[in-house]
Amino acid sequence: MSNTALLNRPAQATAAARHLSAVPAIPAVAEPAPAEQPGARHLPAGTAPRGFALYVGIDEAKVAASGVTLGVLVDALRRTLADLAPEAETYATVALAPVGSGGRDVDVVRLALHEPSAVARTKQDEPENEDRAPGGVVVDISRKRVLIDGESAAFTFKEFELLQYLVLREGRTIERAELVSSLWNGATEEESPGERTIDVHVRRLRAKLGRYEDIVRTVRGVGYRFDRHADVSIRYGHGTPSPDRF
Repeated sequence: MSNTALLNRPAQATAAARHLSAVPAIPAVAEPAPAEQPGARHLPAGTAPRGFALYVGIDEAKVAASGVTLGVLVDALRRTLADLAPEAETYATVALAPVGSGGRDVDVVRLALHEPSAVARTKQDEPENEDRAPGGVVVDISRKRVLIDGESAAFTFKEFELLQYLVLREGRTIERAELVSSLWNGATEEESPGERTIDVHVRRLRAKLGRYEDIVRTVRGVGYRFDRHADVSIRYGHGTPSPDRF
């Protein structure tokens, strides 16, 4: 599945409205005792529901045949949710998968977004001896590691996140401010680095890439970019973490 621009044309919004409508209000009833709440006995001790994830499996061709876009569907779902629960917060992301991936769309989506139970069912199919690799750089997205000339490089978690962020946006220049806001999302002001601190992270990243350091390029005055190189290969495993949000 590829990224979809948000085109909220009136005709498309009307089409989406035909399929999505707010659920009728349910008459108030007496609140059940805590022990009788649906699903409560299945919750691990010390936990409470904070929201839910709805995986939607449909590719661009299928959604276009319905006269809408992925962006229109997301917008319609958000408006419906806003009508039902105005306090709810939402986050939407596109699930990317290699072209030609088989299986049901929704299963591909669950794997691409690393839904735990979906990933667990496929673990048995993973080859166990992939530690050796040919010369060059292998960015292993699924296992969160980097192999350089067949050897595992000692990347920190944040260094790998930085490289992965650039790799998944191949050819696009990423501003320092975007790197800070995305990679340190949710951090306090004290924990979040300044934009110039990104330069330090990039220097360390390049040092560990050694003779392949030029795959992370500096765009002077703007930020950084990952350029595909003949000596670089990407392993996506079960699915590609999506960089694209609605």
